[in-house]
Formats: sequence, structure tokens, C-alpha cells
Amino acid sequence: MLKRGVSLLFLLILSLNSLFGQEIITAERYLEMVSETYGVIRDYEASVAIRSGNSDMIGTLSHLSPSFLRIDFTQPAEQVIVFNGELLTIHLPQFRATLSQAINQSRRTGSTGAALASAQGLTMLRRNYVPSFVTGPTPEPLDTNSRERVVKLRLTRRSISEGFREIILSIDPDTRLIRRIEGRTIADSEVRFDFTNIRVNLGIPEARFIYDAPASANMYHNFLFRDSD
Repeated sequence: MLKRGVSLLFLLILSLNSLFGQEIITAERYLEMVSETYGVIRDYEASVAIRSGNSDMIGTLSHLSPSFLRIDFTQPAEQVIVFNGELLTIHLPQFRATLSQAINQSRRTGSTGAALASAQGLTMLRRNYVPSFVTGPTPEPLDTNSRERVVKLRLTRRSISEGFREIILSIDPDTRLIRRIEGRTIADSEVRFDFTNIRVNLGIPEARFIYDAPASANMYHNFLFRDSD
């Protein structure tokens, strides 16, 4: 009996040592690990689906670190969004219009919600939002009855100046790449970005982020604000 008790005590000590030897993953630490993953990605390409209200858009996204971004849409057909680090350009073929806006350093990370899925965007999120797990660090279904499993982080803004009240990041637990971004704006509307078929470090050149608008398009400069504002 004494020998059995000693054996059980020994097993308990081993179990406790194993437990306390493991790193406790907090939501803040998990977001940091996701940021570290994107920190070593030079570029990536992905299929992106964007839902804003009742509007759905589908396209191919290209990103080059630190802040180059391009989305070529198939829905709406031929619509394009390009950001080359200094200039945001949006081509709207249905209106025969091309909009451009110079973006200064203080506005760069907010040029488009899709830019949050980058090292620079994640740095902004870690600085301006407080993370917590939606249910815990264990992967859960992406949607109800979905077989795809993700880790979900809820980000709550630190100040009222942020464009999103709340952001939900759904993260692939194996790759630590962002699968979905869901945001609730200050106007209480919802926007969602789904990223699939993500391919990293393809050697995307800067030339991809040069956009020449069709000659038939009407040009509208500084459509958001004057750069001096």
C-alpha cells in the first residue's frame, strides 16, 4: 500500500511538472504569434470575398510587404483597388470612374480593411485593440456546422477614434494565417473579409502595384480628403 501511494505521488509530481512547463497561451500572446508569422512573409496572394451589408465582392488579392496591396475583382467585374504605399486608387468600371487619394504616413494602415491581414496591419491592431479569445484557444468551427476549424480572437478598440468598434479574427491554427476578418464599424455596420487559397513568398514585383486607368475613365483626385487635412 505504501509503495502504491509513493508511485501515485510520483506520477502526480510528473504531471504537475509537465503542466507548469507548458507555455500558457493568452489571447495577447496568440495575436503576437500571428503577427510573427506575417512578419516573415514578404508577399502573398489569395482569393478574397468581401461582404459589406448586402453587397458581395470577389477577387484576387496581392500583397507586398510592407504596405503594397492590390485587389482585382471578378465581382464586380474589372473593378480594381490598388495601394502602392502612397497612393490609393479605385477603378469603378460601372461608373467609368477612377478615384485616387494620396495617403500620408498617419493614414496608411487604414487604407483598406484587407490591409489588416499583413505585418503592418497586425502591428496596428496590437497597438490599438485589446485581444481576447471568443471561446478559448481551442479551434472551433468557422461557421455553424462547418468542418473548417479556426481560433477566434475578439479585438476591442482602446479608443473611440478607431474605425472598427470590434474585430473578430478567425485564424488557421496550423499556419497561423488569417482566414477571416469580421469588423463592426462606428456606424454599426458589418464588413467581412474571407481569405482562401493563400500562397506566400511568390516573389511578387512592385510593378504589379502600378495601375494605369483606362483612357475612357473620368479621374477624381482626393475623393476622401485633401492630403493636408
